[in-house]
Amino acid sequence: MAERPDLVVISDNTGGLAKRLAGFSIPVLDLPAPDSLSGVYAEFDQLGRATGNQARAEREIASLRSQISQVRAAVPAHSAPVTYYYELDQTYFSVTSTTFVGRLLALLGMKSIADLAKGAAAAGGYPQLSAEYILRANPDYIILADTICCHQSLATLRSRPGWTGLTAIKSGHVILLNDDIASRWGPRIVDLLRIVLTVLKRGGMK
Repeated sequence: MAERPDLVVISDNTGGLAKRLAGFSIPVLDLPAPDSLSGVYAEFDQLGRATGNQARAEREIASLRSQISQVRAAVPAHSAPVTYYYELDQTYFSVTSTTFVGRLLALLGMKSIADLAKGAAAAGGYPQLSAEYILRANPDYIILADTICCHQSLATLRSRPGWTGLTAIKSGHVILLNDDIASRWGPRIVDLLRIVLTVLKRGGMK
């Protein structure tokens, strides 16, 4: 409040922050994490309007649309969705295909093994799996979003009991993501898609 900002952008109205700032005549723009690409474009537009940069926001939206179209056009042909296990942390929390990340990966023809997990819907698309569940599902690919925070890698996966028998590990289909890229919904979603696409193309899906 002492800084008297022209605008405060929040993604979670914790503790009634927006109302408290309104009492000091400080404008607030609430931009919760979107759950789809259309939500991303809409929030870019909102931010552009709120900051007087609508033209720049429109250019960014157009750039994102173009880059994502290029990525989708480069996806190798395959007859059925490619399955994956997306690891958020070492306690096996994952994402379903209904989450934002899941919908991005669906653009690449991928489907999460967490979709059929018990309680997945009740968990908001972020269920906690078990090692046994993952081993039974035997995903085509494993995507690690905990490489920085938790130092996970192909080597650590191989050290887990029973995991060396997984198709993804035997085939080298393990995708290592920088945690920041894995958790941002802005322009870096293109980086995420390109990283995954590179491994998919190397895997030679048919």
